[in-house]
Amino acid sequence: MDEIKILLVEDEKKIAAALKTGLEEHGFYVMLAYDGSMGEKLFNNYEFEIIILDINLPGINGYTLSKLIRQKNREIPILMLTALGTVDDKVTGFEAGADDYLVKPFAFKELLARIRSLLRRTIQGLPAGNILQIADLEINLDSKEVLRSGNKISLTAKEFQLLEYLVRNKNKVVSRADIANKVWDIGFDTGTNVIDVYINFLRKKIDKDHPMKLIHTQVGMGYIMKEK
Repeated sequence: MDEIKILLVEDEKKIAAALKTGLEEHGFYVMLAYDGSMGEKLFNNYEFEIIILDINLPGINGYTLSKLIRQKNREIPILMLTALGTVDDKVTGFEAGADDYLVKPFAFKELLARIRSLLRRTIQGLPAGNILQIADLEINLDSKEVLRSGNKISLTAKEFQLLEYLVRNKNKVVSRADIANKVWDIGFDTGTNVIDVYINFLRKKIDKDHPMKLIHTQVGMGYIMKEK
């Protein structure tokens, strides 16, 4: 596989330099931006495989930059790296389009693990296998490819994780609290609709053009993936 290119947007220059050095020692190519505007410019002018964003950035903050990136590219993994670690902060990050969220301070090994996990879905040419299936929907856990009636469906990393969780629990009702804990790794906050928003994203991609709907709402209980 070609060298993985990372856009790292971090305003603390010592932290940015240390992360760049560490990542390049592990074979990645890293371009640095020290504010949101510079990050947006680099994103628009170069090709990257993954974006790592701080939130508290000069000019355009990380939330806004993530939204701008998502308007142009729904697929590229976005990892938010920040000192803001409350549930509300995480939910805001996910709502802005982040696929993962790592709170400072963190172990560098954990950062590497998160990056590699996010990148697995972009690696092409993996052998078929490790398939989850319900009706005419197939999820390849190795290649991260999703097919419905043989047609490829493009999902973000978080949409893929949510769909995988629903399919693994097919014919079982899963609550919003279950989803928040297992997919977002946060406690469920009744004041946020991030889960319902992502369910709607999936429905538009998975069910909209098909007579058989697979994602169903159990009022007052949660959601269930089933064939009828």
